[in-house]
Amino acid sequence: MRTILTGILVSLATLAGVADAHIHLTYPQARTDSQTGDQKDQHCGVANQVRNPARVTELRPGATITVTWLETINHPGWYRIAFQPNGQIFGIPPASNGQANPLGTLIAGNFPTANQEGVDNDNGSIVLKDRIPDGTLSTQVTLPSMECTNCTLQFIQVMIDKPDYTTDAASDDIYFNCADITLSNAAPMAPDAGPGAGPDAGAGGPDAGTGGGDGNVSGGCSATGGGGALGPIALVLGALLLRRRRAAR
Repeated sequence: MRTILTGILVSLATLAGVADAHIHLTYPQARTDSQTGDQKDQHCGVANQVRNPARVTELRPGATITVTWLETINHPGWYRIAFQPNGQIFGIPPASNGQANPLGTLIAGNFPTANQEGVDNDNGSIVLKDRIPDGTLSTQVTLPSMECTNCTLQFIQVMIDKPDYTTDAASDDIYFNCADITLSNAAPMAPDAGPGAGPDAGAGGPDAGTGGGDGNVSGGCSATGGGGALGPIALVLGALLLRRRRAAR
């Protein structure tokens, strides 16, 4: 009984940590299991977060993989996946010179409209896939055909529920998340790049929750609905505790 309760408590703690995030890569694995804070520090989310050798995903050059993720607090917008062969410096989507908010509201604000797939000549990163629709929780990308030992995969969410899109380093319109990568010809074969590929892909599958929350609070986000994943575990925990009390009588 004690072992079961301990396992449930560990699961609750893990889910609570992820619930603090807004987006979270599940494959390739993110730099940490939970991304606390707002994840708005360019280029990879939390400030001063460094490469962790224990969490590096080794893949083959040119491999096609299925990237999976969670959206733990919902925002309207889209996603982008980029690759940096050396380090973790990436650009951000450029403003679009006064285009109206894509939500069709009266809020105007220079929101990006161009698809930026390809090489970013300013920093050498490669946008592998851009304008991934909101509500998507996985997509396939093909990695560059090169070997590298200090490469990074960046996953971002561009939001369109803010009053005005900005492109400075402290942009309030983008959430950042990164996975550390090594590309090597000696790496094992990647998982099949089909639905649910990757060791943690189940967490980012079509049944994964989006966490709810309207995200319209200036300077922060609502986590309303984020506890949905905790409900079943809480029920199981309650049942086990009740059974233990009855057995003790």
